Amino acid sequence: MMSVHLIRLARRFVAATAIGASRRVSTTAASGLSKVGRLVTFILVASGSWSLQPPLAIAQAPTLAWEAKGLARPESVLHDPVTDVLFVSNINGPVMQKDGNGFISRLKPDGTILERRWAKGLNAPTGMGLSERTLYVADVDALVAINAASGSIERTHKANGAIFLNDVAVGDDGTVYVSDTPMNTIWRLKDGVFEPWLTDDALNGPNGLLFREGRLIVASFGRPKSVGQEQEVAGLFAINVEEKSVSPLGEPFGNLDGIDELQPGTYLVTDWAEGSLYTIAVKGKKARVRQLLDLNQASADLIYMPDERLVLIPMMLDNTLAAYKLDAPKSN
Repeated sequence: MMSVHLIRLARRFVAATAIGASRRVSTTAASGLSKVGRLVTFILVASGSWSLQPPLAIAQAPTLAWEAKGLARPESVLHDPVTDVLFVSNINGPVMQKDGNGFISRLKPDGTILERRWAKGLNAPTGMGLSERTLYVADVDALVAINAASGSIERTHKANGAIFLNDVAVGDDGTVYVSDTPMNTIWRLKDGVFEPWLTDDALNGPNGLLFREGRLIVASFGRPKSVGQEQEVAGLFAINVEEKSVSPLGEPFGNLDGIDELQPGTYLVTDWAEGSLYTIAVKGKKARVRQLLDLNQASADLIYMPDERLVLIPMMLDNTLAAYKLDAPKSN
């Protein structure tokens, strides 16, 4: 359950939004209200003059290849290249609820469910990442380390002060990065120490994470429209890991969730609130956005499997994992 302090902050946020009071609060209070606004959303809802043509353009809309049904609010999917299985996180209840009902499923790459409740004892698991044979899972205010072979929980790293750990990315050196969406914070697990690594309100609700060539690519959530709250769209950001600097990649355009790479410089991104799949082709700090699919709401943390040209998208409110086949690239 939410603490009394968070409930009071949430009420302040709704009141401030309703009467347009943001100009009359301090910078610190406004930042706090913005973070609570993202938290309230999770609870209430559970470019330039240049031309860029991606060299691997998609000729037609993706087609549904298969659909795995019978999941329980699936949020994230991850492929294990060693065993060639898919891991799917199941919240199995309200988002952020610490109820012990969450679990991880194992599926074949064709969507066949091998073990629905393979790893148990979680609360509301979301994003995942693999480092060697350890599966790291974001679970509300903890990062859980699971044996990728057995499904047993090996260690739980508490994130004191975190509100909603959301996605996970693993660096080339095995460092684990985790987004705390409402707090505009990236946590880091390095040399056994799990701690806040970067906090920057410019991130505007960091959600999906992808590590590429010394940078964290961040798909941000912003704030979807909800009761007493106007929509605030967000976009992509790049964090230079060595410098800890944040740079926008194009303009804000949605309430983003999952991210994966289609090809260097071009990303596949889901919009949770609108239910969409986009490609985003980035050149410098500018980006070109194209919608590929119009989906149901709650299209969550996707992955792309290039050998099969499949995009796998957990459809959180539909309790399914949907696989879409990308068309062969257009000839130039």
